[in-house]
Amino acid sequence: MAPLARSPYTGKSRRLVIAFDIGTTYSGVSYSILTPGEIPEIFPVTRFPHQGHVGGNCKIPTVIYYDKQGKVCATGIDDLGDFEPDEVENWTKVQWFKMHLRPKSSATSDAADQITPLPPNKTVIDIFVDFMEYLYDCTRKYIQQTFPNQPDFLVSMDRNNAIDFILTHPNGWEGSQQAQMRQAAVRAKLVPDTDAGRARVRFVTEGEASLHLCIQRGLMTPEMERGEGVLIVDAGGGTIDISTYSRNLAAKEKNTFEEIAAAQCFFQGSIYVTNRARCFIENRLNGSKFQDNIKYIVNAFDKQSKLTFRYRPLYVPANSQEKDTNLGMRNGSLRLEKEDVAGFFKPSIDCIVNAIKEQRRTAKKTISTVFLVGGFAASDWLYNQIEISMKSLGVKFFRPDSNVNKAVADGGVSYFIDHSVTARVSKHACGVRCHHQYDFNDQEHRQRSSQVFRDLNGSQRLPNCFDIILPKDTKVSETKEFRRSYHRNSTNRSDFGYLADPILCYKGSSPHPRWTDVDAGSYSTLCNVVDNGQLINTSRYVSNGGYYNIEYDIILAFGLTELAAQYAWKENGVEKRSPAKITYDIQ
Repeated sequence: MAPLARSPYTGKSRRLVIAFDIGTTYSGVSYSILTPGEIPEIFPVTRFPHQGHVGGNCKIPTVIYYDKQGKVCATGIDDLGDFEPDEVENWTKVQWFKMHLRPKSSATSDAADQITPLPPNKTVIDIFVDFMEYLYDCTRKYIQQTFPNQPDFLVSMDRNNAIDFILTHPNGWEGSQQAQMRQAAVRAKLVPDTDAGRARVRFVTEGEASLHLCIQRGLMTPEMERGEGVLIVDAGGGTIDISTYSRNLAAKEKNTFEEIAAAQCFFQGSIYVTNRARCFIENRLNGSKFQDNIKYIVNAFDKQSKLTFRYRPLYVPANSQEKDTNLGMRNGSLRLEKEDVAGFFKPSIDCIVNAIKEQRRTAKKTISTVFLVGGFAASDWLYNQIEISMKSLGVKFFRPDSNVNKAVADGGVSYFIDHSVTARVSKHACGVRCHHQYDFNDQEHRQRSSQVFRDLNGSQRLPNCFDIILPKDTKVSETKEFRRSYHRNSTNRSDFGYLADPILCYKGSSPHPRWTDVDAGSYSTLCNVVDNGQLINTSRYVSNGGYYNIEYDIILAFGLTELAAQYAWKENGVEKRSPAKITYDIQ
């Protein structure tokens, strides 16, 4: 199918949209200049310092080198051949730092053991700041060189606050990770530290960005045209992101899609194949005369040999001409048996296949098409093994060309311009911890009768109740609101001066979670909804009880790629609202 036609930009003034795809192993930037009345085009940034072949690649290694004082010495480069050996001797290489931003939970604890530690006195935000500064500097220079007849363009965009930034992130990243990335963007001087400035930093999952890219490149099957499900497997360096969508046949716009299953994220990207290879190679060569070659061999496996594996013995460059057939060292290479290398890939392959089966089981429509995208998709072994499983399931399986695999940033810009996804599916149940009125007819309440207490208004209450605002696996449109009513009582009116409601997220296996002290480890704080000081003005004094009371609703909107919240209350029978501030516990 031909690429879908894009409509002219309808805004009133020119804007610049820049998308950063900061990947675990490689990163890219794309942009679009939006001019009223003109059809937007998306362009990748293809020139970076130290790039081996100018114009030929739109991604650079996600790598930074620091000296002992913590100063940035080189960015976006693996090979330090352009620098003097004495100069780089004391540099520290930082890679895979993105994984340090992952949500901290039991599901990601195994991933932590395989991630390179951060250098001393550097936080993951510090490193994101340095990398964003570099990407933005390269982007500005590239645009200036590409449009030399508009020397004041970027100055004008800056002056008019007309630059929007899109940051892509894995499906598993949540509000806390978005808040930290926005904090890094502010510190990197992408936007000013104001509400308006921070609002110009937006987010989209890598899975959704990949869908946008596939749509715009015309990668539509007849089944997708009929509204059947399409599953995107974004196999990257750090994560495997699984996203499932279907075309909304009732929508006015042809390229409108909805999520039909909760997106998933797994820490089984290509770096974990390399880590399994590293453990194997270390076990074989530690204590041998080739011990000092291990680092070189692992790097060669990661950068050269890994993606070429075809289920035959793999010969990895070893930087040594010495021979030891017992260790597999010959002709300057380390021989790895095909069964061993296949074992390095197997957990990642099994993860993808099982995730596809799970999505097919839970999706609200038939999934008939699967796209494999991302840098890890370049592995023929990965592709062929998944293809075998997809054939047995009767699913059409495609791997778009390499240009798609390298252009998640393009999809980030398309997300801003085309806005093709209008509904998403909740991954977890979200709600608040509160007190419920004791119900003698409820068996679970009776089992907790020893915990009953009497509220200020005289009612019997039970603590540790989980009041669900948004159930799991719920389809959420961008305009749909979820709300619940609450009240608070206190003998001190000033207690209502600063009101904060923690929004909890339940990630356990119970289909109907009711109590926060049952499976307590599966509850975490998604965010805090904070009142701006207006609710205290709605309080009323209950004279016969000697206490103050407020009644309000929490309104949450989950349909966008970021959570939005409001408080609502009644004044003389008329509903009033105020925006609530959302804060995150930075991990």
